[in-house]
Amino acid sequence: MNKMKKRNAKAKGKPRQPRKRTGVLFVASEAAPYIRTGGLGDVAGALPQALVKEGLDVRVVLPLYSDIPDKLRQSLSFVTYTYVPLAWRNQYCGVYEGEANGVKYYFIDNEYYFKRGGLYGHYDDGERFAFFSKAVLEMLMLIDFRPAIIHCNDWQTALVPVFLDCFYRGNSIYEGIKTIYSIHNIEFQGQYDSHMASDVLGIPESRRQLLEYAGCCNYMKGGIESSDRVTTVSPTYAGEIMDSYYAYGLEDILRNRAYKISGIINGIDVADYDPKTDKDLFAPYSVADTSGKEVNKEAFLRMISLQYVPTRPLIAMITRLTSQKGLDLVLCKAEELLAADVQLVILGMGDWKYETRLKDLEHRYGNKLRVIINFNRALASKLYAAADIFLMPSKFEPCGLSQMIAMRYGAVPVVRETGGLKDTVEPFNPETKQGVGYTFKTFNADDMLGAIWRAVDAYYNNKEDWKIVTKNGMTRDFSWANSAKRYVELYKSLIK
Repeated sequence: MNKMKKRNAKAKGKPRQPRKRTGVLFVASEAAPYIRTGGLGDVAGALPQALVKEGLDVRVVLPLYSDIPDKLRQSLSFVTYTYVPLAWRNQYCGVYEGEANGVKYYFIDNEYYFKRGGLYGHYDDGERFAFFSKAVLEMLMLIDFRPAIIHCNDWQTALVPVFLDCFYRGNSIYEGIKTIYSIHNIEFQGQYDSHMASDVLGIPESRRQLLEYAGCCNYMKGGIESSDRVTTVSPTYAGEIMDSYYAYGLEDILRNRAYKISGIINGIDVADYDPKTDKDLFAPYSVADTSGKEVNKEAFLRMISLQYVPTRPLIAMITRLTSQKGLDLVLCKAEELLAADVQLVILGMGDWKYETRLKDLEHRYGNKLRVIINFNRALASKLYAAADIFLMPSKFEPCGLSQMIAMRYGAVPVVRETGGLKDTVEPFNPETKQGVGYTFKTFNADDMLGAIWRAVDAYYNNKEDWKIVTKNGMTRDFSWANSAKRYVELYKSLIK
């Protein structure tokens, strides 16, 4: 790595002696600000910051991807190196460190595994993240940090508690370490051919039942079995994954381990997502003075060549274009929706079939619909600020961040009551004036359209209620501070 401290600054040393355990090592395959592709990167960037503010010593470890921007790579310094045994392999592992937003980060360096374009989707992802998981544990012998808890996230790091139990518990350096495994999306489990357990992971025959499931080597199953606690990213999702509809085949394992499963809702970075300070907007605004929101709506619509009509509601979707996100429901009712006096803007990328069908629809309804096959933060901010209604009809949603961001920007959410959407979007009650959005229960196109019509009716015919529901959403506390306190309670319960 150019401009980094040379490796001879600190050669491979002897393992450090055990000392008192404090703090949390947060293990993830991505984390802002260094590298992110989605919600996991946001969580792994924001949650450690919030935990540090709660007084914890939290450090994050990531792979040293070549896609990390040069400016950030050059800010890192070399710490040490070692070699990681992985079945019959013995792979080089460099350790670098950096600091961002008050949090210390460690990086696992191996150019064979991580000097590639893109984080995921390589033919040997199973081996790459097995190496990363074991390298994290090997690193602990050499750095000046003894965590009380290792907190792992999604299938890419699910092997950390498996390796810890199989290979490291006899070493005093690892004695007493507790593990937490967080499921961000159970659909992606790290499922591979059964030979992986022996040929790549080197798991002894007596322990392979930790990973074996439905004829596969299942990394997520291993993480669930081996960790001391399992969390999901919302309380509702923690219950939903016990059901075969949501569990993608792991329902039996999860039901048997229900005693150690809980859900803690994600937060968002409220300083980062703030219409008062967001530099990507056409005009700032706040809950105290929302006049700038209309300025953003007019400017955005003109930018994308749609007519601006002050009295017409703008419905927005900012999403991956996949079946999970409810695109089938949207396509089923799009023509009926666009026959009304509304406008719809969809921003996102995803499956080719959805991109194609949506662009065809745009061709026929070009005066009311824009489909932007792209994604960037600046454009998303502009659309959040322009939107009156934010549509999120997900088939399942472990947590969801978009609905919380939308409310911060004064867009009223219309969502299906699933996972984190149910936990964060309280239906508006016209009698009590409580609630932040409009919801529907079943994954059904008619039910979705009914919820949209309720929102559109309030927008047109009950301006007082519309102001209240908008204000309720903009003032709701979605900061990481509340979630961090829940994690602190969970950590304390493990090390009491």
